[in-house]
Amino acid sequence: MEMIEALPGSFRDPSGHVYEIEGQIFRTVLEHHAVHFEYVKSTGLLQQFVQDGRILPAEQVHKEVLGPVEEDVKYVIQVPKLPFVTFPYEWSFSALKAAALLHLEINLAALNKGITLSDASAYNVQFQGTRPVFIDHLSFRKYYNGEIWAGHRQFSEQFLVPLLLRALFGISHNAWYRGTQEGIPVSDFRRLLKWRHYFNWNVLTHVGMQAIFQRAALDARMYLKRDDLPTSPFPLSSFRRMLNGLHDWITSLEPADTGKTLWQNYATTSGYATRETELKRQFIQEFVAKARPKLLWDLGSNTGEYAAAALEAGAEYVVGFDSDHGAVESCFARASREHLPFQALFMEIANPSPSQGWMERERSGLRERASADGILALALVHHLVIANNIPFGQLLDWIVDLAPRGIIEFIPKSDPMVKCLLSLRDDIFSDYTLEVFLQIISKKAEIVKTAVVSSSGRFLLWYHRR
Repeated sequence: MEMIEALPGSFRDPSGHVYEIEGQIFRTVLEHHAVHFEYVKSTGLLQQFVQDGRILPAEQVHKEVLGPVEEDVKYVIQVPKLPFVTFPYEWSFSALKAAALLHLEINLAALNKGITLSDASAYNVQFQGTRPVFIDHLSFRKYYNGEIWAGHRQFSEQFLVPLLLRALFGISHNAWYRGTQEGIPVSDFRRLLKWRHYFNWNVLTHVGMQAIFQRAALDARMYLKRDDLPTSPFPLSSFRRMLNGLHDWITSLEPADTGKTLWQNYATTSGYATRETELKRQFIQEFVAKARPKLLWDLGSNTGEYAAAALEAGAEYVVGFDSDHGAVESCFARASREHLPFQALFMEIANPSPSQGWMERERSGLRERASADGILALALVHHLVIANNIPFGQLLDWIVDLAPRGIIEFIPKSDPMVKCLLSLRDDIFSDYTLEVFLQIISKKAEIVKTAVVSSSGRFLLWYHRR
């Protein structure tokens, strides 16, 4: 029997690895970690977290389900497969904040059972809609009295510093985080701080002092011996006080740039009359009612109005993508308020998340993570073609290849929004016409239905890929 390979993104974990077999997700518990796994399981902690929805449920299964693997496996557990896996560099400020608070709450609750977390990776958190959920059952281990917080630096760089970047300076974390992948280094962030920032005890403790310790450790590394490491105990009460203090501080953090962004009010500024908006909603809901997509991608989701319409019509889960931070935050707030199975991510469609990390496989790119059942590409094409010079044919081919069926909107040059884009540059887009649009789509897909939904000629096309 052929050897089964672990998913590339799980190679860093020394406790066990993740496998996918025919759409089912399994996690190994290696022999040397089994004592921690057994202890944690005996306390009932994981079951408690499952019941309150803070961690994915896990069921222990027979080892034979995996077949041959190159590991010394003691146990195998099976967990549900998430609709869509996302990464911290795609999350909004609110989503990253929710994930940080979940991590702290889990660690605090674990300490009450004599357990702690071995790390503080943001990649151990995923989302079900807007609700964060912890996914790494093997991060839990027995707490040893007096030990320091092993995940302090990692928490600071993967949660705290990215949040502070936005809270103190109004700069979003996404591009920087994506570029470094393992978070934003404290030593780099410290260079942005002014003396006035250090009057905040939390900044001094979790950023300033930590950067100094890191610098000192780096300078002394070539002379450092294991016996030189500090052995002073860190009282449990101090550990709890630190986690609670961080929780209170992060709860209070808000983005510094609270002004409206360009697309945050798209629903009221898009140029659609009430009747035209309703025609568009009806078209989308008819498509969804017939296609019944389990996973729908909304490219350019704006305020999430049409994602909500799709969910109302029967879509099981919607992932929205937008490059406007205000719009993504609005989507997150709406989905939270209405308890929608809708996750809005920050992503530039002209520069989607690539495959990266070790061997360019550790973090999968957009297309490698999941296959959408349906696509909404509404009020998107004209921005990419005219504002970003994306070739018209390439863009349409790419959208149709993403999902077997979907809706694409074409907005003609006579529309005020397109006129605004063209007012800033020469019109070099001779192929940007409705006729060419229909020709390109017809080569790859059946055109199921079309509709003109505005007086300026905004055109919706429902396709089914051949």
